[in-house]
Amino acid sequence: MEMTEQLIKRIEAGLFDQRLIDVYGCSKTEAAQQASRLIHVLRLFAKTFPDDLRGPGKTDQTVNGQQEAEAEPILLFSAPGRTEIGGNHTDHQQGRVLAASINRDILAAVRPNGKNRICLLSEGYGMDVIDLADLTVRESEKNTSIALIRGIANRFRALGHPVTGFDACVISNVPKGSGLSSSAAFEVLLGNVMNTLFADDQVNPVEIARIGQYAENHYYGKPCGLMDQMASAIGGIIAIDFKDPARPVFERISFDLTGAGLALCILDSGADHGDLTEEYAAIPREMKSVAKALGHTVLRDVDEQAFMDAVPRIRPTVGDRAILRAMHFFSDDRRVAAEVNALKAHNLAEFRRLIIESGRSSQVLLQNTYASGSTKEQSVALVLAFCERHLSAAGGAWRVHGGGFAGTVQAFVPVGLVDGFRRSMEAVFGAGSCHPIHVRPTGGCCVINRSDVRALDRKPDVV
Repeated sequence: MEMTEQLIKRIEAGLFDQRLIDVYGCSKTEAAQQASRLIHVLRLFAKTFPDDLRGPGKTDQTVNGQQEAEAEPILLFSAPGRTEIGGNHTDHQQGRVLAASINRDILAAVRPNGKNRICLLSEGYGMDVIDLADLTVRESEKNTSIALIRGIANRFRALGHPVTGFDACVISNVPKGSGLSSSAAFEVLLGNVMNTLFADDQVNPVEIARIGQYAENHYYGKPCGLMDQMASAIGGIIAIDFKDPARPVFERISFDLTGAGLALCILDSGADHGDLTEEYAAIPREMKSVAKALGHTVLRDVDEQAFMDAVPRIRPTVGDRAILRAMHFFSDDRRVAAEVNALKAHNLAEFRRLIIESGRSSQVLLQNTYASGSTKEQSVALVLAFCERHLSAAGGAWRVHGGGFAGTVQAFVPVGLVDGFRRSMEAVFGAGSCHPIHVRPTGGCCVINRSDVRALDRKPDVV
């Protein structure tokens, strides 16, 4: 464990602070906080996997006339959660979205084991063990993390990369159910681990995102799009166009929200996510019914004016809500391009206007602020109402975030008002319901790599 303790000493001494500042886009103070998380996951790993530190076939220096196997280094990886800034329910119609990686992430301490198995412990949960001899889909594993691990390993092997096994400990500060996409962060984390350990970092971020989507679709059993994985894998603020879903086009948008005076907050409505599968599934189904009525598969291929002209004809067949949801798609898809232009022009007033407009479109046309027929439980709508009350005259903005119904609300809060806004919102919706976050410039990555760890042998200990 000597190498691990040396690494911990160097992290404690601040020798990796600049790297953490670069990864998280943060201050020196936050870098110190992130450093403490690195140390925590390293200590968790040392406790969970205390033995068998020697890698197969490796050699180190000669000691007492005998060659000893070289200790495999423990590496540290990070993958961020994501926030959707523009384009609510547009990606599944091959539309446009605006998204960003955030400073909430999943961290992993990882060491290859050469045993043809993956052993992964997520803090607070049990150990997942995957025998790499069998990477077929298992129905019994649907909706579990082990399914994602198996699916990603299978995809890497199918692409010709020899996944031979590793041990890992994982910690996360991405709140589950927060709309910040902890599942995509987990997939991107695993993709980066396998890319570094077994593919010589030859797999690019978009392909890592695709691998995560593949695992989620085929192994986990969720027919998700690609937005969450791409935002986590690429990093920063990105505009993504899914017109060709096989080759999504993305553009990095250089804009500093905090520098412009806006803080980003995610508000958890606290509503129960159970029994909402049909509510979520109805949105793409109804949008596609409109597209089908006009001879297409998705709304992106439909001419908006042709749709408007056809409303009297198709309304009796598809229904009024499907028409309204299609109207939302066209306006929010177009709005993403306008939001990108506003950010590029540093036109903050226009950006805020578009954000509010998007939120109202989701509420009125898309109708995803509460479940159909629900009169008592309308938490998302109530959060939006309180955001408007607190931010309307203060130069802020607010919108539905992610899937909606029982999910989260996104608020852009003037920096000087964050503390007061948080207190006011948590007084109504409960402690911990308001999550101040910021955009992180870096996607999934290896934070401390083999070179960093092996350099410990060439440098004196930090005391």
